[in-house]
Amino acid sequence: MSKSIKVSIRHLYKIFGGAPRQALAHVHAGMHKTQLLKETGHVLGLNDINIDMREGEITVIMGLSGSGKSTLIRHLNRLIEPTAGEVLIDGRNILGLDEAGLRALQRKTLSMVFQKFGLLPHRTVLDNVGLPLATQGMARAEWESEAIQWLSRVGLDGYAGHYPHQLSGGMQQRVGIARALTSNASIMLMDEAFSALDPLIRTDMQDLLVELQNELHKTIVFITHDLDEALKLADHLVILKDGVVVQQGEPQEILLAPAEPYVEDFISDVNLARVLKVHSVMERRILSDALDGEIEHNSSLECALAMSEGNINKRYLVTENGTPTGSIDMSMIIKAFASKPGRFIH
Repeated sequence: MSKSIKVSIRHLYKIFGGAPRQALAHVHAGMHKTQLLKETGHVLGLNDINIDMREGEITVIMGLSGSGKSTLIRHLNRLIEPTAGEVLIDGRNILGLDEAGLRALQRKTLSMVFQKFGLLPHRTVLDNVGLPLATQGMARAEWESEAIQWLSRVGLDGYAGHYPHQLSGGMQQRVGIARALTSNASIMLMDEAFSALDPLIRTDMQDLLVELQNELHKTIVFITHDLDEALKLADHLVILKDGVVVQQGEPQEILLAPAEPYVEDFISDVNLARVLKVHSVMERRILSDALDGEIEHNSSLECALAMSEGNINKRYLVTENGTPTGSIDMSMIIKAFASKPGRFIH
């Protein structure tokens, strides 16, 4: 059963400048970003964005610097107002909310994890984590236990009385995640949340997010410029270029069928054997004879190659939690690589 749409963005435009509505008419007439800037002095930040984000999934929005990804996420909590379009959360257009409605949305429906942690330096870790509930008027005696629970869940037992400057960068970001979870918001916005961290710590934080998501099933909008991070986290991947969505979909599908040269170049350095999953290339027909074993549907093609030990005649039953879902043989893997020479070995 397909998941319901939690966030829907429809025909969203953002133009920066003194007369954005007039500039929008030029965009509708076909003027591109460079020409718009040259002739009108306006910057086209987002150009006709249409994205559906499903409940309980991680939607990763990625692109190079200046692609519009951070501008886009700031429309979801109306830190930036659009020039045109709609942003619907649970079917309601949030652009029509008054000040009180917007404040309620930002406090109860949305939480945000920032790149630079966004912690209050003069408050303890516990106070920072409990802040969302405290600002909703909840008494300290009520929110303390909730905050302590989430601190423990992100691996920060014993740090409640510390101050942010006493923690490492990775620990500070764990505090930021705990604070977002304490709010009990159904949607988490994460804008380059791990990009300021060292590589090993960044990997730990990605693993923590995956672990928490497997348990909590939040709707997460994650912004990154890092393709490896995007492929690790995304249920739905959106690639932006110059404020335009150039391709979106399930990451495995994008890897196997890039829609245009820009996307092809973007993913050209990916180790396909390591990131492509067995279920992406398997045959849906379940074979019952002459099989050489079983392999989990989320196993990498690298794992399948290792199992075959170089024997191109091996065939495997593909299972998901013990239930057969298809079959795969080495010819399918070779076919997946055939049109992508040089991208499966690094």
